[in-house]
Amino acid sequence: MGKKSRGLGAGRKLKLKRKRFRWSNKWFTRRALNLKVKSDPLEGAHHAKGMVLEKVQIEAKQPNSAMRKAVKVQLLKNGRRITAFAPGNNAIKLIEEHDEVIVECIGGAMGKSKGDIPGTRWKVIKVNDQSLDALVRGKIEKGRR
Repeated sequence: MGKKSRGLGAGRKLKLKRKRFRWSNKWFTRRALNLKVKSDPLEGAHHAKGMVLEKVQIEAKQPNSAMRKAVKVQLLKNGRRITAFAPGNNAIKLIEEHDEVIVECIGGAMGKSKGDIPGTRWKVIKVNDQSLDALVRGKIEKGRR
C-alpha cells in the first residue's frame, strides 16, 4: 500500500480511511457493537443480586493444586446462572443454599477470570446484605433471614 494522502484536499480521504481502520481495533468494535453488554450476564452493571443454588468446588489450574470454593448463583434480574468465587478462609461455610448474595466482577485481565480459577469471572461480596469480608473476619455475626 502507498503512502498516506497529503495535500490540501486530502482531509476527506484521511478521515474516511481512519473511520474504516477503526474497525480493526478490537476495543472499538466491542464498544460499537455492544458486545460486552450482550454477552455479559450482569448486562454491563457492576454488581448483581442472585440466589445461591448450590455450593461447588473448582479445581485450580496448573501448576497449583487446590479445590477453590465457589457457588452457583441464579441472577434475579435475568435468571441467568453463573459461578461465583467465595473469597476468604472458610467463607463458603457462611454461605448456604437459598441465601441472597451480591456478586461483582473478580477483576481479571480484560474482564476474564483471575489467577488459577478457571472460567469464574465473579466473586461474592455480600450474603443476605452483610459483607462477606466482615463475616469471615468475625467482625459481625450472620443474621437470620
